[in-house]
Amino acid sequence: MGAWRSPEFSRRAPCPRMSGLYGMPGLEGGGMAWEGSTRRSRLPKNWAQICKRIKRRDGYRCTNIFEVGGRCTQAGTDVDHIIPGDDHSDDNLRLLCSWCHARKSGQEGAAARHSNRVQTQRPTTPHPALED
Repeated sequence: MGAWRSPEFSRRAPCPRMSGLYGMPGLEGGGMAWEGSTRRSRLPKNWAQICKRIKRRDGYRCTNIFEVGGRCTQAGTDVDHIIPGDDHSDDNLRLLCSWCHARKSGQEGAAARHSNRVQTQRPTTPHPALED
């Protein structure tokens, strides 16, 4: 994970709707999010048509609802899978602005990295002063 940077130094500006939050640490490095991924090859052949349909359905606006309430007011740019995977049905797709999509994808990536971590457990031997 990259070094933390405040929004004024970040290349990715925070969503104006969330003006109190900081930029996305780790996304400033300039690497492509799709590098090493097979995701693009798993998209259906008519993905461009599906994207157009979802953009039209969602009114070309970001549909993200924030935890603190309120909806993002930015233009929608990225079609997102609500439940990660290969379900490309309209019910599982929504339109997000690039900031909200990067934030959601970053959280999903962090969760995946966390689940793949080797879990270590400390030994359960009692402290020597507490032994009988």
